[in-house]
Amino acid sequence: MAISHEELQLAARNHGMPLEALRWDVTPVGLHYLLIHYDIPVVDGASWRLEVGGRVARELSLSLEDLRARPAVTRAVTMECAGNGRARLEPHVVSQPWLLEAVGNAEWTGVPVADLLEEAGLEDDAVEILFTGLDQGVEGGVEQAYQRSLTLDEAGDGALLAYAVNLRSRSGASRAQLKAAVTAAVAGLVP
Repeated sequence: MAISHEELQLAARNHGMPLEALRWDVTPVGLHYLLIHYDIPVVDGASWRLEVGGRVARELSLSLEDLRARPAVTRAVTMECAGNGRARLEPHVVSQPWLLEAVGNAEWTGVPVADLLEEAGLEDDAVEILFTGLDQGVEGGVEQAYQRSLTLDEAGDGALLAYAVNLRSRSGASRAQLKAAVTAAVAGLVP
């Protein structure tokens, strides 16, 4: 099996966790796997807002400082990319060529999604929660925003909007980024 030029570009942009790091209960931040789906947006942390809308009684617009001022919860969460092991698929799929290294354990600190949904007052006909990031890219010639959804049960079962990992503020290109840390479903960036 040959690795394509596109997969080589993906492998250079992303990185997996060295599997020997599994000896630690908590993966050091620099060793946690990293998968960047689209371009990393430049975000002004002072003006950034989390918008909660759709099928809710009360729309919310919260700054990162608003979120940090709420009662914080820290949870240990093991994250594994849904594409872990994809390099071995037959027929071959062009993607990030993960073998087994797209996994990591971290202690995420943030605001329970359930608390925000309760404050917003979900309507009875709401069926899932859609997280839309500011990061955008092109797939199949169509510009798209990075999105992930959770069922209401998944969102209410310990999911966090995390602003810190391993007791450190999230850093990088955007100080205003959150991660949806979910105990038994998907995890996605919510910048």
